Amino acid sequence: MPKNTAQKTAKTVKAGGSKSNASKASVLKTAAKAPASKAPVKVAATKAPAAKTPIVAKAVAKPLATKPVPPRVEEPKKPLTNRLGFKTNEFVVYPAHGVGQILSIEEQEIAGAKLELFVINFIKDKMTLRVPTSKIANVGMRKLSEPALVKRALETLKGRARIKRTMWSRRAQEYEAKINSGDIVAIAEVVRDLYRSESQPEQSYSERQLYEAALDRLSREIAVVQHITETEAVKEIESQLAKSPRRGAKTEADAEADGDADGDDTDSDEASVKDEAA
Repeated sequence: MPKNTAQKTAKTVKAGGSKSNASKASVLKTAAKAPASKAPVKVAATKAPAAKTPIVAKAVAKPLATKPVPPRVEEPKKPLTNRLGFKTNEFVVYPAHGVGQILSIEEQEIAGAKLELFVINFIKDKMTLRVPTSKIANVGMRKLSEPALVKRALETLKGRARIKRTMWSRRAQEYEAKINSGDIVAIAEVVRDLYRSESQPEQSYSERQLYEAALDRLSREIAVVQHITETEAVKEIESQLAKSPRRGAKTEADAEADGDADGDDTDSDEASVKDEAA
């Protein structure tokens, strides 16, 4: 074979070889450029959630059926009719006002505290007084006098008047204290001492006031105890006074009382001088 032919064949073989290499290289390049095919992702089989057991509600024990309770109705309180020995509709003596009648015994709430009260009516004075039951001893309220004590008071009226030789203002205070004491015998003493018969000098204004106050207290109680009218009681008192020893001539004490006819309880200087001289 000639050299030229051999050389051509060699070149051809080299060229072919180079072409095949080039094709391989191009294939490798394209293979490198082509994205690698992703491997199939194996999906893990998820377990299906276990079926929940149904929750069975526990039966709640129902309360036993009870009968409906009717609303409680408070019974009206019975009115009090007796307290500390005093009863309703009873006549009593209240020292500062005389004879009165208990109308009722009631309860009142004052400042959150319950208070029991005697409701006392004074018919002649047209006055109603409410007195706490706890204050009865302090005010001196008492029951009516017994007939024996009334008889003793009437006997007192027949005695001789006892007039102290002191200033009228001081005697007037003593008379007022006796009248407001509630003691029927002490009140009878005031009536006896201040009584004036027709033959005796007239009373002064202040004397007359005290006499009428004492006579009113005494006649009211006697009338209720003896179940007579006040007019009849006054006549009985005056009949007893008429039996008392009459006073003689006008004394210095009477003159002093006359000098007080203007109603002023304070004594004048002249009356004081007379008392001192006596």
